[in-house]
Amino acid sequence: MNPQETRAAISLALVYVLRMLGLFMVIPVLAIAAVEYPDYSPLLVGLAIGGYGLTQAILQIPMGVLSDKWGRKPVIYMGLCFFAIGSVIAANADSMIMLTVGRILQGAGAIAGAVMALAADVTRESERAKVMAIIGVSIGLSFYVALLTGPIIAGLYGIQGIFWITAVLTVFCLPLVKFGVPTPKQNSPSGDALPQLSQLKNLAKDPSLWRLNISVLTVHLLITCFFVQVPVLLTQVNLSLDEHWKIYTPILFVSVLILVVLMKVCKHLQTSTSFIISLTFMATGFGLLLLPELNWLIILLAGTLFFAGFNYMEAHMPVMVSSIAPAGKKGSAMGIYASFQFFGAFLGGLISGILNGWLGPKLALVACLLFIVIAMVIVWGLQKTTKVKRVTLSIENTGILLQISNQKKLECDLQKIEGVQEVLVDVEKSAVYLKVDSTGFDIEKAKSLIS
Repeated sequence: MNPQETRAAISLALVYVLRMLGLFMVIPVLAIAAVEYPDYSPLLVGLAIGGYGLTQAILQIPMGVLSDKWGRKPVIYMGLCFFAIGSVIAANADSMIMLTVGRILQGAGAIAGAVMALAADVTRESERAKVMAIIGVSIGLSFYVALLTGPIIAGLYGIQGIFWITAVLTVFCLPLVKFGVPTPKQNSPSGDALPQLSQLKNLAKDPSLWRLNISVLTVHLLITCFFVQVPVLLTQVNLSLDEHWKIYTPILFVSVLILVVLMKVCKHLQTSTSFIISLTFMATGFGLLLLPELNWLIILLAGTLFFAGFNYMEAHMPVMVSSIAPAGKKGSAMGIYASFQFFGAFLGGLISGILNGWLGPKLALVACLLFIVIAMVIVWGLQKTTKVKRVTLSIENTGILLQISNQKKLECDLQKIEGVQEVLVDVEKSAVYLKVDSTGFDIEKAKSLIS
């Protein structure tokens, strides 16, 4: 990568890390800290934990589309401001209702699509995968850091301290975007990084993508339920909130080691089989939490097994979506996937709150086991995907392609190049989107045909 691409990758990764820290640091502590509010209830706890997912799910695709019209940076600035305002409201909340309002407003800063599109805009095709990988790693890292630091900060400064720190970190993101990332040229083809409204209906019907969307909804529903239950269980075995990191640290470390083993074992298995193995790990974790007598060691084992399965699903589902999505439609497929992901977090908070209040925590855990069984049925039949590469090439003279027959001829000629799986010619965006085999594709031939 050149210096500009390196600077942009680091800046956007930091924006992701600081923003996601703010979303996630509160998750492992809210169920405990919420009892201090006068209007405390299990339902409001669930909504406060998962409420950000509702606005994220609703606004994820519209914010991406807006960034195509208004520009990436203005939409990112707007999203960061929503996030900062929501953090300040939550920090000053004197009731669970106001805290929940703050969390929902945090979720209105749905800038993931715009950030990814900006990253694509300012990088060359040859280096784009590296930039996306750096941002992707930062997302996972921020989640783990948040789980470890959230309880410590809450122990020192209370839950209000987490939200104030979040607001400050969000403000720091603004100059990172302004000065760390160059402003892209208008209408430069950046690949299929953003969702297109015209593509959503057909993609929603794709059977494989549909299975993955429901699966990610279920997985994020389960992890939200996990963090509604486990912090309370840890306090019941005499671990104070500022000591919870002592349990989460080995859980995260050991679960990553198990993930490495799972990846090796499942490499030669059908995708559906590997997903069912992962869901079995998650189910075993919830099952252990149903034991009549719990101690910190059982909770540690349960969390390790749960996260081992969760990590495998979380790592592989987006890769499958990216692989399955048709040429030129990856952004739309990923937009739908992200919306289901965040809606799952909201549903997890809502359902666990209702079940905890009406039926008690044990039956809420039983309901989680039922959700896992449903997910196992849904993933059955998913096929193993092959590695693909996505290439975006500019069309310098689109005049000749205004006739549909010429578009079809170019698509047909490109399809004949070795390694090309799918072609989409988009005259409006002056771009050709290719889905190709990761080996054996000659990009110079494709460029020659287009020119």
